[in-house]
Amino acid sequence: MTGNIISTMVYLAPVPTFIRIFKKKSTEDFQSLPYLMALFSSMLWLYYAMLKKDTILLVTINSFGCIVETTYIAIYIVYAARESRVSTIKLLISMNMGLFSLILLLAHFLVSGSVRVKVLGWLCVAFSVCVFAAPLNILKQVIRTKSVEFMPFTLSFFLTLSAVMWFAYGLLLKDLCIALPNILGFILGLLQMLLYGIYRNAQKVEEKKKLPGQNLKSIVILGAVGGPEVYPVDAKPDVNGGAEEHDQTEEAKEDEKTMEASQDKLQSNECAV
Repeated sequence: MTGNIISTMVYLAPVPTFIRIFKKKSTEDFQSLPYLMALFSSMLWLYYAMLKKDTILLVTINSFGCIVETTYIAIYIVYAARESRVSTIKLLISMNMGLFSLILLLAHFLVSGSVRVKVLGWLCVAFSVCVFAAPLNILKQVIRTKSVEFMPFTLSFFLTLSAVMWFAYGLLLKDLCIALPNILGFILGLLQMLLYGIYRNAQKVEEKKKLPGQNLKSIVILGAVGGPEVYPVDAKPDVNGGAEEHDQTEEAKEDEKTMEASQDKLQSNECAV
C-alpha cells in the first residue's frame, strides 16, 4: 500500500510543470517522451497485473497512471509547438496504440497460460528500463546547459523512493519482473538528484558572477561646425539620467538657435552693404 501511495506521488510530481505550461501557454523545452513511455509502461503493467493473480496493487496504481499520463500528454499536445505536437502524436499512435495492440495480439494468439504471463513480465521489465532511461536526454541537457530548470527535483525524488518500495514489493512476491527494473530506477533517480544538487548550486554561482549589462543608447549632439555627432551614453536606471539627457538636449537646442541667429545677422550685414 505504501508503494501505491508513493507511486501516486510520482505520477502527480509533474503537476507543477503542467501548471506552468498551462499558464505560459507553451511547453518551452519540456519533452513529451518521458510521459509517452510512462503511459506505455503503465498499460503493459496493467495488462500483466490482470493476467496474474493477487496483484490488486498493480492494477489500481497502473490504472491511475494511465489516466494521469494521458491527461499530461493531452495538455502537452494542446500547448506544444507545431513540430513537437506532430512528433508527439506520431509517437502516441505508433507506440501507445500500434505497438501495444501488436503485443496484445501476439501474446493472445502465440502464447498461453503461465508462458504468456512470463513473456509479458519480461516485456514489462524491458519497457520499464526504457521508462527509467527516458530522462537520460534530460540529464544530457542539464550537463550541457548547467541548468536544472527543466528537470523537476520532486519527480526525481519520488521516482527514487518509488523504486525502493516496488523493489521490496517484488522481493516479497518473489517476482523478479517487478524487482529488477526498480534497481535501475533507484540508480537513475539518485543520479538525477546528484546532478540537481551540483548544477543547482553552479547555476546560483553563475547568476552571482554575472554583472548587469550596460545598455547603451545614442544621443545626437548637434555640433557647432559640420553635421551632428553621435555619442553612446550609458543608460542609467536612476532618475538623474533622464535629467542629464534633458539638459544635453536643451543645450543642443540653444546652440542651434545661436547658429541661426548668427546666420541671420550675417545676411542682414550683407544686405546693408
